[in-house]
Amino acid sequence: MERAFGQPGGRWWNNPDMVKKLALTNDQVKKMDDAFQQNRLKLIDLNATLQKEEVTMEPLIAADTPDEAKILTQIDKVAQARAELEKANARFLMSMRRVLTQDQWKKLQAERGPGGPPPAAPRAPAPPAAPRKQE
Repeated sequence: MERAFGQPGGRWWNNPDMVKKLALTNDQVKKMDDAFQQNRLKLIDLNATLQKEEVTMEPLIAADTPDEAKILTQIDKVAQARAELEKANARFLMSMRRVLTQDQWKKLQAERGPGGPPPAAPRAPAPPAAPRKQE
């Protein structure tokens, strides 16, 4: 998760270059540290829940005679876990964005490059590929 924040430790807002580029105040840095700490454990828990649901689905798909109803039910659980993680990511990003001025936000977006993930939004790992049955 922390690598998604743009530097080891995850706190891009503590990087002296970013502080200078964005002209962050000490108060802004403190507020972002606080938001990071408040959201960090929840994001870790939600990511773990997603991984557990994906791991639970693996043997269902790999079974010699897959039970479609069980698989579909588990897919719903995976989708719900993923949705909860994405909502938490969005809430966290919005809490970070509220700390920045509009100009700082635009500069931050320019720093991340076109199409890159928001520097303050941790991403869930890609789901593992389902094992394929060899025929």
